[in-house]
Amino acid sequence: MKNIQLLGLILVVAGSFLPLVHIPVIGNWNYWKLDHFLAIACWVLTAGTLFGIVNNSPKITRIFAFLLVVLFLFTLSAVKFQASQYFSFMPFTSWQDKLAGIVQLKWGWIVEFLGAFIIIFASGRKND
Repeated sequence: MKNIQLLGLILVVAGSFLPLVHIPVIGNWNYWKLDHFLAIACWVLTAGTLFGIVNNSPKITRIFAFLLVVLFLFTLSAVKFQASQYFSFMPFTSWQDKLAGIVQLKWGWIVEFLGAFIIIFASGRKND
């Protein structure tokens, strides 16, 4: 099961470098371009997950993987909130919603969540 957990870990790290958000004219942003502190938090939690995997501690591995999922959900909500607040100067809320809708989430989030869930489910099983 360690190999499957390490595959999930690689997916999480690789996903942080993939496009997560697309902003027209500006382009695609990964975790580092979104926010440096969130990217560092992602990599620290990934290092904690690696610590749990290497030391055969499924409890630590699951805790850090759950924290990764919470971080990803927080980041998604922060991106949506920031996009809606960025256009708050518009006089009508329909205009605000329309302009905030141009910020699109990209396929990198699938890789991020897939990696975290692989770690969670693989650590729930008996380690070989």
